[in-house]
Amino acid sequence: MARRTMEVTVGVFMLLGGLALVFLALQVSGLTPGSNGETYEVQARFNDAGGLTPRGRVSMAGVTIGRIRSIELDRNTFQARVTMDIDTAVDNIPTDSSAIIRTSGLLGEQYIDISVGVDETLMADGDVFYSTQSAMNLERLIGNFASGR
Repeated sequence: MARRTMEVTVGVFMLLGGLALVFLALQVSGLTPGSNGETYEVQARFNDAGGLTPRGRVSMAGVTIGRIRSIELDRNTFQARVTMDIDTAVDNIPTDSSAIIRTSGLLGEQYIDISVGVDETLMADGDVFYSTQSAMNLERLIGNFASGR
């Protein structure tokens, strides 16, 4: 009987450990079910999308306010078209705001930072950021420095 109790205890412990690992993996990947509330879509066009990835964060003043939905090549302008889902709780972004690709730390992940403008009109579903700043390409900067350009 003691052996059976020990086996059940170890089994429950292993099951809880496995569930904890799955939970942590979902938290790190940003795929937590039910975490997505109501959002609206905005777009930005960049000359160089750098290392942006779908499900990457969109932040304002260091606070995450949305996620990147997709990154596609606009075949007419040959620019990267980035579609973002912004939380509806943040419905007061002025239309003259800028979307800037930034990097967390020196070699960290890239994300979109929204620099707030001053216009009275606000962005709505389907609007486009007209003021953007592309990713800083470290390899290109080093190459230009080395070649003296």
